[in-house]
Amino acid sequence: MPIYAYACAACGLQKDVMQKMSDAPLTVCPECGAESFSKQLTAAGFQLKGNGYYVTDFKGGNKLAPKVESAGSAPVVASPKV
Repeated sequence: MPIYAYACAACGLQKDVMQKMSDAPLTVCPECGAESFSKQLTAAGFQLKGNGYYVTDFKGGNKLAPKVESAGSAPVVASPKV
């Protein structure tokens, strides 16, 4: 069951309520009894698990370190193909 965030405009009470998606939204504040208890818009949290997602397949932790050339060696220049 999802958890919904509610807030009362009259007394300022904020409360998280677990209820079915098919249940009617609450309208009466449990603290002050006013009819100003409304559902708040919140961001949904989710986590990607398994293969096939960018987060799990393309992590940057296993990158190879670039080679460090010694000071005495000459740089290699590629010649164009003829």
